[in-house]
Amino acid sequence: MELTNKIKSLSKTYFQKVLEIRRYLHQHPELSFKEFKTSQYIQSKLSEAGIAFTTGYVETGIVALIKGKNPTKRTILLRADMDALPIEEKNNVPYKSINNGVMHACGHDVHSAIGLGAAFILNELKDEFEGTVKIMFQPGEELLPGGASLMIDAGVLENPKVDKAIALHVFPSMEAGKVGFKSGMYMASTDELYITVNGKGGHAAMPADYVNPLLIASEIILEINNHFMKPGALKGTLGETTPTVVAFGKIEGKGATNVIPEKVEMEGTFRTMDEKWRTIVHHELQRIVKTISDKYKIASVIRIEKGYPFLVNDIDFTNACFAVAQNYLGKENVEELPLRMTAEDFAFITQKVPSCFYRLGTGNKEKAITSGVHTATFDIDESALETGIGLMASLTIAELNR
Repeated sequence: MELTNKIKSLSKTYFQKVLEIRRYLHQHPELSFKEFKTSQYIQSKLSEAGIAFTTGYVETGIVALIKGKNPTKRTILLRADMDALPIEEKNNVPYKSINNGVMHACGHDVHSAIGLGAAFILNELKDEFEGTVKIMFQPGEELLPGGASLMIDAGVLENPKVDKAIALHVFPSMEAGKVGFKSGMYMASTDELYITVNGKGGHAAMPADYVNPLLIASEIILEINNHFMKPGALKGTLGETTPTVVAFGKIEGKGATNVIPEKVEMEGTFRTMDEKWRTIVHHELQRIVKTISDKYKIASVIRIEKGYPFLVNDIDFTNACFAVAQNYLGKENVEELPLRMTAEDFAFITQKVPSCFYRLGTGNKEKAITSGVHTATFDIDESALETGIGLMASLTIAELNR
């Protein structure tokens, strides 16, 4: 209890500094793999705190190290992503983005600020824990192939070897002061789908002279939807129903009222939570596109860009973190979460080491802070920053001293 009180006291002490960091990052967002000034700013804050770090991971990535007593005993990795989204901010706040068309609409400014705040606390308490804390500030979470995968390739999980990993994500539908956990399978894999249907263009009034790719594209979408998204359609394939989403958000055929286009291009997403089923669906999508195209004697092409794997939280580790959070915040402020079909590149890390990825409540209905992530009006109740830095430090120390 004495250590918990120290963490809470330090969270209050560092709250204003972390708030200022978050606002600076929010005001100066940078797109995926272009976080050069963001990286320099984070490095300056680590230097001010006397925290050792190395750079050069995928150009902008940073890895900080805080060594406690007996530093070779265990290593915990904390992940913070740094990139923003190509969205024009509509908030009227003093820290509104000054970079036109770029905004921290997914809360990565919050994640980086909390990563720094937790580092400040852990650096103050390094005589209170055994082992080493490795803090990873990564680029490109929003863009394939994902900065986490590239930092793994660059050796972020080695030297020292990482034993466990922790990350959080803002959660605007949950009130600030609360957090949520889900042990086991939590988030889906994600693949991007690109289909080009090559028909034969012509004058719309002369149907004998053209093969309309719009009709063929429509048939392909309907068949895919019937095959994968119909209730009960997946039962029996793997012995049980597998959570699956196949959805198309873009279809483009550049014709006119009386012009049938030569081709139609479609873009969509495929998400699931089973790697065997993921491979099966890839083959089925290719089969459907080919079967329908052959029926009309035209050529179509499907390209599947394989993205992030599913995210799985280690059951024992996540349950332990759940208990620590209850102790730190009170049982009434810690919730169990359902499965999500959204994706996250921290999944690459969860596939390598036992991990815990949890949600930090950032909403406030009374203050009308309710906009979702990836929207032009997303913002947070900044009191969540104090909760965020304190809990992340508490989870880390609890695991290192366990």
